[in-house]
Amino acid sequence: MNFLSHFYFDRHNSNSYCITGTVLPDLVKNANKDWNCYPQKHEELFIGEGKQLELLKGWKRHLKVDQIFHSSVFFQNETQKLKQCLIPFLEDSPVRPSFLAHIGLELMLDHLLVEQRLIDIQHFYHHLSNSKGQYLDLFLSKCNINDLPKFNHFYDNFLSSRYLLSYQKIDNISYALQRICMRLWKDPFNKKNLDELTKQLLHYKKDLETNFMSIFDTIEKELN
Repeated sequence: MNFLSHFYFDRHNSNSYCITGTVLPDLVKNANKDWNCYPQKHEELFIGEGKQLELLKGWKRHLKVDQIFHSSVFFQNETQKLKQCLIPFLEDSPVRPSFLAHIGLELMLDHLLVEQRLIDIQHFYHHLSNSKGQYLDLFLSKCNINDLPKFNHFYDNFLSSRYLLSYQKIDNISYALQRICMRLWKDPFNKKNLDELTKQLLHYKKDLETNFMSIFDTIEKELN
């Protein structure tokens, strides 16, 4: 799941460190795809460290949510549906339809949460801002992140750009997908591809919005 979908499960949580922990695995990977962190395997490093333990708690919730989501029938069914929408216009693109369907589904879930006002994005950013500083740095140091300035530069840009606010529009979901694909493929889409992607996402949305909350309900029950 993507940032806002992870936030959904802790939208009523008042602890900023826990909330930051729920999206920290993805923040770390976005800052540097080569960083691999496994704090859940070294919990002894955080004993007695309240704020760091909250970050670890959120981190573990992130892993649990992703595990439930990716093993769900919902995920299998919906990625197949979206993949079938994408295949026809990706014939001349290097992008794998299965990859785009996977990421596309996650961003569409974020889009629907925002559109239907089920989360407050500014509230999300407020929590991330609150947890910036020494405790987050200490947590990442214990995760063997060897370039904290690089992470903090990315984190500052993530906070200042507020780009998740753009998820209110389908056109911006297409743009976000293009940016993600550009990390893996040179020139993943031409203008025609991008227009068709937006068209297919709008088409797919009509079906997804009728049942998208079912996966959130399923995950929420398994978390509690």
